[in-house]
Amino acid sequence: MSTYSTNHLPIHAWAEADRPREKLLTRGARHLSNAELLAILLQGGAAGQSAIDLARTVLQQQDDSLPKLFNLPIQTLCEQRGIGPAKAAILHACAELSHRLQQSPTTDRPQIRQSQDAFQILYPMLRDLPHEEFWILLLNRANRVLSSLCISSGGVSGTVVDAKVVFKKALLGKACSLILAHNHPSGNLQASAADRSLTKKLVAGAKQLDLSILDHLIIAGESYLSFADEGWI
Repeated sequence: MSTYSTNHLPIHAWAEADRPREKLLTRGARHLSNAELLAILLQGGAAGQSAIDLARTVLQQQDDSLPKLFNLPIQTLCEQRGIGPAKAAILHACAELSHRLQQSPTTDRPQIRQSQDAFQILYPMLRDLPHEEFWILLLNRANRVLSSLCISSGGVSGTVVDAKVVFKKALLGKACSLILAHNHPSGNLQASAADRSLTKKLVAGAKQLDLSILDHLIIAGESYLSFADEGWI
């Protein structure tokens, strides 16, 4: 650990132990702060500003929220001093890889035993989104997750869900049951009349296809509402 301040110095002038890339290689990514990891992605700063300075600035502008930062449109990112199309593309590619990693099936498929299990899987995809999205979890007979899929993406106040798309995905994915989920960007955890009507419609349609809908989660920030826990399914 160096004994002097690295403020305002270019990263190449720092002690090797303090440089983000070298620290990652020697100590592992888990030992880096969000700003240090972001600086590695950005690869450089702006005039008079190191990559670390730039990373801290863009994070602070998004309340130090990684989901808010990675959900910014490319055009908005490009308006930030020091971030052009190339860096914005890198950030969007990183965000997309993160989403795909969350959705990728593994040999050790997580099992859904309670609503909290489903929330833990869906939360990374739906937290802090500025718009509403509707997702489904496809489950096998043992309630293990086969895949997680985004069905629709809409505006701040809602998104259109086509039942035919939901059931097509379920049948193609060889699911035995489903868990529905969508987010409320407003932070309001109350289920609207439209939420209840859609759930009732999908539950009835699933029965015709010998499928079961086990739950519908509404996710708002770090909290959620479970239709199953409320006794509505």
